[in-house]
Amino acid sequence: MTVNALLLALAAISSLSVAILVVRNRGRAELVLFVLSGVTAASALILDLHRLSPALAASVPHDLTTTLAGLGLMLNLAVMQLAAERAETRHSLLRSVAIGLCGLVGALVSAAAIFGFSGTSSAIAAAFGVVLILLILVIRRLDLSPLAAGALSVAALIGAAIVLTFLFDKSSGPILLRLVPEMGTETKAALERMLADTRWFGAGAGTFAAVGRIYQSDAGAVLSTPSAATSVFAGMGWIGLAAMIAVSLIVLVRLFLGALQRGRDSFFPAAAAACVLFALVQSFAGPGLLRPAAILCLSVIVGLGLSQSVSQSGSR
Repeated sequence: MTVNALLLALAAISSLSVAILVVRNRGRAELVLFVLSGVTAASALILDLHRLSPALAASVPHDLTTTLAGLGLMLNLAVMQLAAERAETRHSLLRSVAIGLCGLVGALVSAAAIFGFSGTSSAIAAAFGVVLILLILVIRRLDLSPLAAGALSVAALIGAAIVLTFLFDKSSGPILLRLVPEMGTETKAALERMLADTRWFGAGAGTFAAVGRIYQSDAGAVLSTPSAATSVFAGMGWIGLAAMIAVSLIVLVRLFLGALQRGRDSFFPAAAAACVLFALVQSFAGPGLLRPAAILCLSVIVGLGLSQSVSQSGSR
């Protein structure tokens, strides 16, 4: 299990590194954005169809589709911004409108999945990402001074902290279980005992299911991971969880600053920053980010944002 987790981490780092190199070319960056937005929107559509008519999609991995729907919302908003930027720079108006409509459809499908058919925590995580994109857009469009942009950013940060504090205070118990959906009393008690026994370095990456059997009254039962953060904490302890949060925040700040400096192509790093923020909050609300598809998708998104936050739009 630990070897599997290690190889998955190496695959994610490799995808991120390759994406950084490949998408320095703006044409390829647009192509990657279109593909990612289409794939995530298709995942959101599957969740929508399942909720509207279970017969059309009898078995759906809700955690994965919810996570991809949140990422898809940010990516399709970026596609809409790309279309607007193309129209403003005298590209083909017809093609710009077509791209914008595709982005709008993808955004609506993803928004329906994440806001209409997902939990409150996932919806709030997505709302944070949308607010971040709007914040970057307002700062750029109004051409705010560094002081005004900093004040607006601090105000948004304080607002986000208030909302998160309210969410975590709504329920009791370990902080890692406060954003997850409701679960059975016995399952919650087993998870609480497991988290209480976790040491600083955890039991080993990827060993949540194996260790969880110890805390189950039924020897044959499997203790499901309630969230990605819980799995990281159980596997790698406070050290691993703190490292995950720290790396996410560093990448988030780098993408945010890159979006403010990027100019008309700021939607690339802005969308990536919104996806990282969504993923950070979503990691406490569900296990979707433990799925290889979500991990690799997020890796490519981050690579796209980091690359386009520094490269020139005209590079080839």
